[in-house]
Amino acid sequence: MKKLLYTSLFIFSLISFTAKAQYQPKNISREDLKKAHHWVDKTYRSLSQDEKLGQLFIVALYTNKGEDYINQIRNIVLKDKIGGLILMQDDAAREINLVNEFQQKSKVPMLIGMDAEWGLFQRIATAHKFPWAMTLGAIQDKNLIYQMSAKIAEDCHRMGINWDFAPVVDVNTNPNNPIIGNRSFGSEVDNVISSALSYSNGLQDNTILAAIKHFPGHGDTSTDSHLDLPVVSHSLERLNTVELAPFKALMDKGIGGVMVAHLYVPSLESGKGIPASVSKNIVTGVLKDQLGYKGLIITDALNMGAVANKYKPGELDALAFKAGNDIMLFSQGVSEGKKLIQKGIENGEISQSRVEESVKKILLTKYYLGLDQYSPKNPENINRDINNDSHKILVQNLYANALTLLKDEKNLLPITGKQVYYVPLEEAPYQTFANQLGSDVIIKKANEINTIPSGSTVIAGVHKDNSTAYKPYKISAESKKIIADLTKNQNVILNIFGSAYALKDIDISKISTVLVSYENNDDSMTATADALNGKTKIGGRLPVLVNDQLKAGMGMDKVPASASHVNTTVFTTSKQQ
Repeated sequence: MKKLLYTSLFIFSLISFTAKAQYQPKNISREDLKKAHHWVDKTYRSLSQDEKLGQLFIVALYTNKGEDYINQIRNIVLKDKIGGLILMQDDAAREINLVNEFQQKSKVPMLIGMDAEWGLFQRIATAHKFPWAMTLGAIQDKNLIYQMSAKIAEDCHRMGINWDFAPVVDVNTNPNNPIIGNRSFGSEVDNVISSALSYSNGLQDNTILAAIKHFPGHGDTSTDSHLDLPVVSHSLERLNTVELAPFKALMDKGIGGVMVAHLYVPSLESGKGIPASVSKNIVTGVLKDQLGYKGLIITDALNMGAVANKYKPGELDALAFKAGNDIMLFSQGVSEGKKLIQKGIENGEISQSRVEESVKKILLTKYYLGLDQYSPKNPENINRDINNDSHKILVQNLYANALTLLKDEKNLLPITGKQVYYVPLEEAPYQTFANQLGSDVIIKKANEINTIPSGSTVIAGVHKDNSTAYKPYKISAESKKIIADLTKNQNVILNIFGSAYALKDIDISKISTVLVSYENNDDSMTATADALNGKTKIGGRLPVLVNDQLKAGMGMDKVPASASHVNTTVFTTSKQQ
């Protein structure tokens, strides 16, 4: 097995020497590099063994679990001298105050992380929501993704966060994936790489660490690893060309962190049922030795069912460290984990040099992120600062550029100057879209479609619940029947406010116009209405393979009415570059 693995991955190892040592600021001088390493060596020497081991752990800080919980975290910070926190729900000002307090009491300032794939909104409800990765994957100008993550970096700095556990670089080849789906840039490797690189650079160019996840690839799973252990049973050849490809490409671009998933991958790990996150064959053998990755390696959350149900707290942390991870995320047993790691050192299972390697990597990253000199953040006006017009303008531009027109056979777009009817379908709010379309558009309920004059232009708006990234995308049988009935006598514009996968089992052959908006929220609805009214260009491309007719890369360009006397369309089925 090992021989086969190393042979198959040899092509990667040939070029692994090009991988940068780890994240460092661009254009850093030789003098600054010297200062950085001097600070690391000096700080490392000042730490006791217990403090060194503490650097390996990140625990979760919630503000919605009460004061007893917060006191527990306070005690862990003070007693176990942990290396960082991951901020969870939900009060931004309270989190800032607690981070200020904890940082001031920490001998070595902590890394403060957050899952902010679609911005701070992922954890802080008062923040402004940015689009999901699947939506971003439809955008052709990847510089827009850079602008978005630069704005997320700005919001992170405002909160005292220095590590965004993003982007997801899983290639979503399974439409039924219950946990990745909208969090992936799509089903095409090249598009995932280019989108994720723009996202990562937007963070790291603005001194926020990125973390590509979930190694070695969570895109073709049908199990949620928060609940149980998914199995990725692909061959080595397939893993090399699809699942591992984005990680390899981005590691060579200086991405600072890799998050290892709780997945069982038999082609890479011969031990039955051993998750990648605690597999030495995968973390050390593949990620470090074969792929040559030198940056920070962090586990996925250790409270997830895929591993938490099978191992005791502390035991899991020690196994993850032995496997080659530098940081144990969301630890459920810091003191127990430290004891077991120390026991492993004393009985010769773990070398002290292994501890030194991880701790110095952590310290060097902290220095590069400016944590050698921590300055407290001000909680005043935080909710206004992370949710204002600057966010709204950027976000609506992102949604506008993601809009994907799959067909427009009767040239129904733009709708200006036409009498248009609008039939809202499915379960989610639609009023913003109706308002933005304009007062000339007549709204008809699904049970009123017989009152629409024959030969009319009718928008069928499929508004799916997007309150979380994990909601089902399938369209109900009732809505499908209404759409089919409309096509008998009307000129239909089918507008999907949800995943493109919603079109998987819909016959669109008799529908004139099909537009995918990807999400159902005020910003996406406003951007869509503007495009339908001819105010903005439509130019997105499908980021996923939907079915045999709707392939990744498909889409049409539609120029705004003001930009040209004649609307031009360009149709392509080529894969995105």
